[in-house]
Amino acid sequence: MATSNIVPEQEKSLSIVEKGWKTFHPTQYQGFWIHLEFFPGVLACREHLKACKDDIILNTTPKSGTTWLKALTFTITNRARHDFHNHPLLATNPHALVPFLEDLYSDGKIPNLTNLPSPRLFSSHLPYQLLPTSIIESNCRIIYLCRNPKDTFVSMWCFLNNFLPEDEPPVPMEEAFELFHGGISIFGPFWEHFLGYWKASLERPERVLFMKYEELKEDPTFHLRRLAEFLGCPFSIEEEREGLVEKIERFCSFESLTSLEVSKSGKTNRGYPNKNLFRRGIVGDWKNHLTAEMSEKLDQLCQQKLEAFGLTFKDVGK
Repeated sequence: MATSNIVPEQEKSLSIVEKGWKTFHPTQYQGFWIHLEFFPGVLACREHLKACKDDIILNTTPKSGTTWLKALTFTITNRARHDFHNHPLLATNPHALVPFLEDLYSDGKIPNLTNLPSPRLFSSHLPYQLLPTSIIESNCRIIYLCRNPKDTFVSMWCFLNNFLPEDEPPVPMEEAFELFHGGISIFGPFWEHFLGYWKASLERPERVLFMKYEELKEDPTFHLRRLAEFLGCPFSIEEEREGLVEKIERFCSFESLTSLEVSKSGKTNRGYPNKNLFRRGIVGDWKNHLTAEMSEKLDQLCQQKLEAFGLTFKDVGK
C-alpha cells in the first residue's frame, strides 16, 4: 500500500505490514495494529489535538456498538436542544454527528475545532495508550464501550467482507480467526485495547466510564441513567416522570436506527455505505458462526489475558 503521507521518520516506527486481511493491511505501531491509511491521521491527532475539559470522547474497538453509543450519547447530551420529531438523527448518520478524531485529522490535516459548541463530542478507535496527551491531561470525559470478543470477531469478519469485490471470496473464517486470536486486527490486540481503558476506569472512575455492550443490551434504561450521570447531565425527576429515558432508549434502538432512510442509503466520511454499519445487533450471534474449538480458544485467551485484572464477559466460558 502507498505510504506517501508518511514521512521517513514516521515510517521507521512501523513494522512490516500484515497482509492476512484482504480488505485492509494493518501495520504495527507501538504494539497496536493500525490500518496504514489511518496512520497519518492518528499521528496528526496525537500531536495537534487540543482537548478541552468539557470534551466527551467515545472510544470503542471496531464493531462493538460504536454507532449505537454515538446515537445514545448525542441524544442524551442534546436533549434540551432537539425533540424527537425534528431530531438530527432522523436525517444524519451518528458518525457524522460524532466524528472520528482519526477522520478529522485524516491525511495529516489540522482541522479548526475551536468553534464547535461545548461539550464537543468526538469518537475514536484508538487504544488508551495511543490517545493524544491532551485528552489525558485535560481531564475530559472518556466513555469506553467493548463487546464480547467472540461477537466482536464475527461482526468484524462480516463487516470487512462487505468491502471485497463481488468476484473475490472472503478470507476464510478460520484464517481470520487465527489472526484475531493472535492480536492482529484493527487497533488490536483486542485484549490490550480492553485493558488500557479498564485500568484507566479503575484509576480514574470520575473521568473514564467502562461499559459492556452485553450489559447495555440487557438493561438499557439503567445504563442510560448511568451514562447521563457520568456526563454531568442526569435525568431530572420531571424527565423521569415523563418517561424520557425509555423514549431515548426506543429512539436510539437498533430497530429504530435501522428503519431510518439515512441508514439505508448514503455513505460515511470514510466511504462506508451506511447500510453496512448495521448487521444484527444481538448478543451471542457468535454461536451461529464459531466452532466449539474456536470458542474454547477465545475463552482460554480471555481468561489468560483479562481475568487476572478482574475483567470478564458473561458468554466467556459458556
